[in-house]
Amino acid sequence: MKKVERHIGLLVTAAVVSVFSAHTLSGQTTLSVGQIERATLSTGDTLEFTFAAGDDFLVYGEAIQTSMDLVVSLVNSDGQQLGQWDGTERGAEPFSQTIREADTFTLRVAPFEDEEGDFSIQILQLEQKSGDPDQLADQLMFAYDRPGGPGGAVRVWRDGRTLASKTYGLADLTHGIEFDAGTPTNIGSTSKQFTAFAVMLEQDAGRLTLDDALHDYFPDFPDFGETITVRNLLSHTSGLREFLNLYSITGIDTRSLTRDDVLRAVERQPALQNSPGTEYNYNNTAFSLAAQIVEQTSGQDFDDYVRKNIFEPLGMSNSYVRMSPNSIIPGRSDGYTPGDNGWIAPGDLGGAVGAGGIYASVEDLERWGQNLLSPRVGTKEMVEEMMTEIMLENGEGSGYGLGLRIDEQRGLRRVSHGGADVSHRSMIVYYPEIDAGLTVQSNASTFNSSGTAFDLAVAYFGDAMEPEETLDASGGEFDP
Repeated sequence: MKKVERHIGLLVTAAVVSVFSAHTLSGQTTLSVGQIERATLSTGDTLEFTFAAGDDFLVYGEAIQTSMDLVVSLVNSDGQQLGQWDGTERGAEPFSQTIREADTFTLRVAPFEDEEGDFSIQILQLEQKSGDPDQLADQLMFAYDRPGGPGGAVRVWRDGRTLASKTYGLADLTHGIEFDAGTPTNIGSTSKQFTAFAVMLEQDAGRLTLDDALHDYFPDFPDFGETITVRNLLSHTSGLREFLNLYSITGIDTRSLTRDDVLRAVERQPALQNSPGTEYNYNNTAFSLAAQIVEQTSGQDFDDYVRKNIFEPLGMSNSYVRMSPNSIIPGRSDGYTPGDNGWIAPGDLGGAVGAGGIYASVEDLERWGQNLLSPRVGTKEMVEEMMTEIMLENGEGSGYGLGLRIDEQRGLRRVSHGGADVSHRSMIVYYPEIDAGLTVQSNASTFNSSGTAFDLAVAYFGDAMEPEETLDASGGEFDP
């Protein structure tokens, strides 16, 4: 495991603030990085810790909710709230922030609603962001390289060459198995680009077109009075309703859903939420249907199709389509979320094939990314269509292509997609103009994959980007 060596001292002053008066808890307390401060809060009290940080600092810490549920807030010297954290009722409440400009900051710890009890707090990381990309990766992944905790992986490539391959923490807490570059991990909605690519392969083979009507493949679906095309499915412009939301409001555990449940959700939908092509509404239902269309046109199960037509030709030997939560994935990372007594493994979403459901290693995701930038499987024209922004009927851009998000980062064209299953977090980013990309993965639900990926992109590819504009000094949350 990696260790961040540079720590900068922290002076913290503690005081309890009540509705009527302020009084010190135990006088002024000096807290160094790594030192644990224990305290008790009554209903209505707020305990404040102030600390100083310099320009471009990373701050990470944890409040341990021993016998109470609490809320942690971070404010600057002007009283502006920069972040607030309120996750589990017991156990660790992690907090993190990127500090843009030097200032004195205050951590406010308060009971949730009318609770009272004991807690402890410590700052584990307080240091300036490194100018070295590899060291910055270690800093940003700090919280995912802790003993006995879930981990993650980083992979960066450019011009056909791997620039960085880093792994952190554990893939399996029960058996103490560490993450490595070949560990299959649930990439969640990052899977959508594979579904879109499979559809494009079927179109290239002449077995379907993007302009085919959904009703051609699912004749038992309601006649909504408007035509939904395959292109609408892959661009989140179908007007179909989100099946996960529909089942969630009924109280059904979404981990138990099947692909048939997706079909039933559409069959029971009385009307579209908008006319196809008029609005962008992120939609997992549509991608589940797209995978089933590939099965109809190819005559193969979706996992077999992707394995034979994408994974095997690209040498992605540690990548799998998980057709159900009961499917066995060899050597996979388990996903974890904070619980009252430590990390718990809640399992994966059900019914996610096509919208999610792929497990892949970071070394395999580099192979996939290299293929999108210089296709060996598929064609350049297919990839270009996937990476072309879909325009809505009113002429506005949707910010999305086919299974991929389209935007810019400091003047450089960026194509990306993130993923969030129950506990896994994922992001893969491409910069086609410079033949570069990167991916970050974690098996912890607390991981902010997009923030980490985009920060690392600046570190590794900043030479191709425009100068950074003046940013809000408040900074933002990061994944240490």
